[in-house]
Amino acid sequence: MFFLDFNIFDFIDITLVSILIFQLYKLVKGSAAINIFIGMTLVYIMWKIFSALEMSLLSEILGQFISVGVLALIIVFQQEIRRFLIIIGKNIFKNKNLFFKTKNSNNLLEDNSIDDICNACKNMSKSKTGAIIVIEKNDNLDLILKTGRTINSNLSQIMIESIFYKNAPLHDGAIIIINQKIIGSRCVLPISESTKIPSEMGMRHKAAMGVTEQYDCLAVTVSEQNGNISSFENGVMKTNLNINTLKEIVIKFSNVK
Repeated sequence: MFFLDFNIFDFIDITLVSILIFQLYKLVKGSAAINIFIGMTLVYIMWKIFSALEMSLLSEILGQFISVGVLALIIVFQQEIRRFLIIIGKNIFKNKNLFFKTKNSNNLLEDNSIDDICNACKNMSKSKTGAIIVIEKNDNLDLILKTGRTINSNLSQIMIESIFYKNAPLHDGAIIIINQKIIGSRCVLPISESTKIPSEMGMRHKAAMGVTEQYDCLAVTVSEQNGNISSFENGVMKTNLNINTLKEIVIKFSNVK
């Protein structure tokens, strides 16, 4: 009986495949792609069962569907595949910090810069002024910067509030903070397809979620509907933040001691 011919390499093979499937499931969980992922997994399992039972007609039909479906999956899951490769690249890159010099995340933001960001968010929250603030860490945000206006301004509370003032020409979009400076404004961020974002939240929050899913950065939003302050990092959202909690998040992200 074929299933009795089982060795340690078969066990390792099954374990690694299980881990891979689980990681892929975590990647698409909460997005519209989860239903397609589950459907394709069921089709593949049925194909293997029919092949093992030597039901040649059904296994041939499903086999052709699987072979053609690979191209369809690449098209349908292009965003998820891109995100998966970005995650792998990030992990490998971080593990090579001993050999390759990366941006130093220590003192990414000074104390006064953190106070400026938090105080600006506090005032904008009171006035219900919508805002998106993105702080770069290890990943380069040049592609994001090209979508907006380069300003290269010193980081200050007054500057942040002036940019996001409702009648200001640069208020629409996100500002990008790099090395203690506001480098860009009116920047367009990638939109997340995650279903974890509550329906009452709009495109501002989806954009903040999207940029942190694809880049190593911190995004802070202020809602113009209710003034709520939210933070986003690695695709994880924390909402209804007070200023003290926001400050703790920014300090932790910046590794300021």
